[in-house]
Amino acid sequence: MPADNFCKTNASEAPRRSGVECVAPARVNLLGEHTDYSGGLVLPMAIPFFTHATIRQRDDGLYSFDSELFPETLSVDRADRSAARGEWSDYPVGVLRELQSLGKEPPPFDLHLSGNVPLSAGLSSSASVEVASAMAMLAIAREALTIEDLAVLCRRAENDYVGSPCGIMDQFVIVAARAGHALLLDTRTLAYEDLPMKKGGLGETQIVICNSMVKHSVATGEYGIRRRESEQGQAVLVNRFGIRDLGDATLEQLEAVRPQISAAAFRRCRHIITENARVRAAKDAMNAGDPVAFGKLMLGSHISQRDDFQCSCDETDFLVETATALPGCFGARLTGGGFGGCTVNLVRRGDAEAFRSALKAAYQQKFHRTAETYLCEAADGAWRCNAEMLGAVAGSPAAPAGAQ
Repeated sequence: MPADNFCKTNASEAPRRSGVECVAPARVNLLGEHTDYSGGLVLPMAIPFFTHATIRQRDDGLYSFDSELFPETLSVDRADRSAARGEWSDYPVGVLRELQSLGKEPPPFDLHLSGNVPLSAGLSSSASVEVASAMAMLAIAREALTIEDLAVLCRRAENDYVGSPCGIMDQFVIVAARAGHALLLDTRTLAYEDLPMKKGGLGETQIVICNSMVKHSVATGEYGIRRRESEQGQAVLVNRFGIRDLGDATLEQLEAVRPQISAAAFRRCRHIITENARVRAAKDAMNAGDPVAFGKLMLGSHISQRDDFQCSCDETDFLVETATALPGCFGARLTGGGFGGCTVNLVRRGDAEAFRSALKAAYQQKFHRTAETYLCEAADGAWRCNAEMLGAVAGSPAAPAGAQ
């Protein structure tokens, strides 16, 4: 299947193996970047890339993990509590460790993972694996968690076992998303609401994702440095003004502590404070069905990521600059952890095909690299494929119509 058509598939088309089956989508973040570990607001949506988990019980006391994407198979016994290995299996093993810590230990199993989520593209392949794995393990253990508890468990697996300093956004939207809507999440309280993607003029648009093919990893390097710098500035603000975190901070407060923090910490905090304001404004734009206003907020977010959070790169800057000059594009920005990965573009539906062809051609000419583009609609969150199995998320639906 050509990469440009990945987002037109349905999870029911995924290959099957006997056993309990669960599906978790990927996500793209429309606005609210690098705000979800400081009590801020995010506005992601699930997209129809999927991780497909199949789990079968075994009787030899072992947990086995394998994937169609990686050659290594890992088997560990029930008493194993070894540290992360630096391999793909750390993500489902981290989920198992968290379940064990809660006393929700599943029986020995074979867990098989497949799917089409692009790796290291900023579309949250890791959280998709975590959520699909967690739902499968909960199902075979005949246990259930709420949406909030499942998302938090998967985030802890990535933070504490894998060692990646991500926030809660990815896991939460992958569990809770609703088709046709973006999800506005307060990452401090985990209160959320669905915002319409099809209201007014927004109904005439489509999300186009462009993968720069520049790989990144949030588990290492610059992402962690940016988070520490943000937290350093946040600590000074909390001490000075008694606020809870950057989610409560204002630009006036940040300016007041400027002499006490590094220039880098100031810029990181300024991005987060202004990004929260952009998400609040985006809610109004979406409820009004206004793609022009929403697109301007997207471009403002990219400029802030480029200049203040400094997590962009030449390739993604070029993609955004080129996109916003093409017919039908209302806005564009870097999405995900940064330092490569994808841009997300809001494009008039009738111009979407011509837009992605022109963007790919310009990128090929500039960097001699072929970008992948995906036309996406807002998808449902994770679900179970087997109607007879116990729901892994308390109150979760069975598979949407068409899933087998």
